[in-house]
Amino acid sequence: MRLTFYILCYSLLQTSINPVFGQTSLDKDQRQKQDSLFQKQVIEQVVVTGQIKPTSLKNSIYAVRTINRDDIIRRATSDITTLLNTQLGIRFNNDLVLGESDIELMGMSGQNVKILLDGIPLIDRGSTKQSLSQIDINTIERIELVEGPVSVIYGTDALAGVINIITRDASTLKSQWNLEVRLLEETVNTEYNPAYAEGRHNLHANLIYSKNNWYGNMTASRNTFGGYQGNLSGRALAWQPKDQYLASGKIGYNHNNLHVFYNFSLLDEDIYTPGNILPNNRYIDKNYLTNRYNHMVQADWQWKEKWNFVSSFTQQNYRRATVTNIHDFEKGTMELSTGAGEQDVSTFYQSFGKITGHYKWSNRLDLLSGVDIDYDRGSGARIQERSEIWDLAAFITADYRPISWLMIRPGLRFIHNSIYDAPPVIPSINAKLLLNEHFDLRLSYARGFRAPSLRELYFNFFDSNHQIEGNKDLKAEHSNSYHLNLNFEKAFHSQAFLRTSFGSYYNQFNNLVTMSMKPGDNRVNTYLNLAHYKTTGFNLANTFSYKHLKIDLGLGYIGRYNMQKAINQELKQFLWTPELNAGISQEIPRWATNISVFYKYNGKRPGYETIQTNTGVEARQTSLASFQQLDLSVNKTLFKGLNLQAGIRNLTNTENIENTATVGSGAHSSSVSSVPISYGRSYFFGLLYNLNK
Repeated sequence: MRLTFYILCYSLLQTSINPVFGQTSLDKDQRQKQDSLFQKQVIEQVVVTGQIKPTSLKNSIYAVRTINRDDIIRRATSDITTLLNTQLGIRFNNDLVLGESDIELMGMSGQNVKILLDGIPLIDRGSTKQSLSQIDINTIERIELVEGPVSVIYGTDALAGVINIITRDASTLKSQWNLEVRLLEETVNTEYNPAYAEGRHNLHANLIYSKNNWYGNMTASRNTFGGYQGNLSGRALAWQPKDQYLASGKIGYNHNNLHVFYNFSLLDEDIYTPGNILPNNRYIDKNYLTNRYNHMVQADWQWKEKWNFVSSFTQQNYRRATVTNIHDFEKGTMELSTGAGEQDVSTFYQSFGKITGHYKWSNRLDLLSGVDIDYDRGSGARIQERSEIWDLAAFITADYRPISWLMIRPGLRFIHNSIYDAPPVIPSINAKLLLNEHFDLRLSYARGFRAPSLRELYFNFFDSNHQIEGNKDLKAEHSNSYHLNLNFEKAFHSQAFLRTSFGSYYNQFNNLVTMSMKPGDNRVNTYLNLAHYKTTGFNLANTFSYKHLKIDLGLGYIGRYNMQKAINQELKQFLWTPELNAGISQEIPRWATNISVFYKYNGKRPGYETIQTNTGVEARQTSLASFQQLDLSVNKTLFKGLNLQAGIRNLTNTENIENTATVGSGAHSSSVSSVPISYGRSYFFGLLYNLNK
């Protein structure tokens, strides 16, 4: 890391003495034009998630948060969890046994968050959203996040919100071809040795070609994480090593009123869990092997002036294998373990199709209607026979502007499901009011629902460490959600812009699915419906930009329903957790350098647990300690096409936080007194090269 520091200092010194190689200084008029264009791009940022047609962020009926390509480059990371972990309302829970993470949004777990890739739902093997960690971050153009249910358009799983990951579109490429190569090296705390795969390593290549009306691209990436031992000894690791190979290819045609493309992507992942040497000179190693294949076809056709049709179809295959090997240290032999559940293959398959039609009735009325069909199937030793679900739905919604300052969007979704009694109709109503030139108000109500997943219904797994049983009698989850958002935007002059947004929400859930002990048999975990659950809270987000400086500052307060109130009515109904985040990004044109800081404070999370005493059942108060995360990154253009990236992650050196609960929930919970957050402070260095014609 000293070498990285010396290189960075030398580059900054050189550019402070001489102009950037291949660039010339801009005159005052040119700078003002660039600043004015920057402000216009900030204000008129286009979003597509949940919209009838692409629209600016200001005109969106939903309050949408975006993370654009510049933000992604400045974070200089190879995984989405690092990209999102400083966002308000977002938190990740790490499963160190399986080497996976699950997202939490607005106090709701990942089972209620819809993950989309270019508007198409991604398949997961369970209720957790491990798919987020299996997307090549180098292919992402931007991420759009909508809080609250968007169930009318996107259907099941969208109770807490939608995260739409939008990949880079080669159809807009102005050059004939483009080659991008990236190398990113990172320490894992103090552990780093490329020769022995210690640390984190990312290597990426992307080739794009465009000619006439045709375009195509091919990408390939490898992500290697060497694991982290922490305080453990021997061969045992606190964080498990992970090796990923990702590849994708896209070919498309774009001409006049027609845009159609085919995209193929694949993932090969190996999560390795080494075991300590046992007294009999043996050790047991496990590998969790994942293969994911995704075929996607999309078409966008503009017919005449008033009609627009969009169709999407995807086929996804997800295969997860567990391989357990017994090694004899003395004999130098290896054999497969015959223990229950130690050799397993589970396969999940999904076919999804969607067709929407947009009709511009008049300047005051836009109509959107569509149909989608979703078929899911699972197989394997742990999955019960004939485990399949198919879902057919139709929806209709409209943007109606009766007067210039008011837009109303009602919506209905009609559902038929092969497993559970789906609600006959899901309604929603949104309204946007332009109070004046700078203020607008958004109000919404939505009825949400979530169908139980294949894993929750049919998954059975029993071995020495797990006793999990699916529940075919689960009911679908339902929610009623109310949202309010007050937004202020003002450009003070061509070089200064301020956006302030205040949002509040209240979500009421029925039949929420959770893992708990099986009634009558406390040795077995199963999935059960909770009668009621609620979340509420507010957030305040501010963005200020002046010339080449951008500052983000946010405050959030999340209230989670206290399930133990049924035992003791004197307890509080909601348990509150504060959040604070901040980001500063400073461009230094003279040095062709950007310096960015990202910060997040996650407040103390109070809770209650049920304990058995001599006098009966009581509710005992618990807490999950607060923690902070702070990242620093520097991006510098060395010369045309070549960028250097360097910085420090987790400057606060957060690893584990205290948990006063004596019991946990879930298959991999235990009575440990700490919860893993990160592997501590790390340093990174990277090069990004872009060549085009």
